[in-house]
Amino acid sequence: MKRNDDYLERRGHLSQLSDAQLEERFWGLVEKLVDPLLQLGYENTTPAIERSVLLRMGFSSLEARDIVNGCLERHLLGHGAGHVVYRLAKKLDLGIREAGLRLVQGQDWDLALSLFADSVKEQ
Repeated sequence: MKRNDDYLERRGHLSQLSDAQLEERFWGLVEKLVDPLLQLGYENTTPAIERSVLLRMGFSSLEARDIVNGCLERHLLGHGAGHVVYRLAKKLDLGIREAGLRLVQGQDWDLALSLFADSVKEQ
């Protein structure tokens, strides 16, 4: 079976472009393809992703679960559980782990909420 080769016809609109222009066009198309994926990553998260982040920050799975559940209850998960712990640590001048453990123990959630007061909406 002979293949109908229409490559030269399909590339006609690109034939007048220089190598630099072709490269610029390529990267522009890549950005158009990847930007929506990046946007999804910035705007959406899941408890599993947030637990994974906390695990990499040095928390045990049980500690990570408690922090993520606390963030969920307080509508903070969209900010990122790790970000909540980080900002709390900076505010209290503590280490990351110490700040996270305070959240696990039920402490400082009001302070954590106040750190994101501008953008947290009660649901």
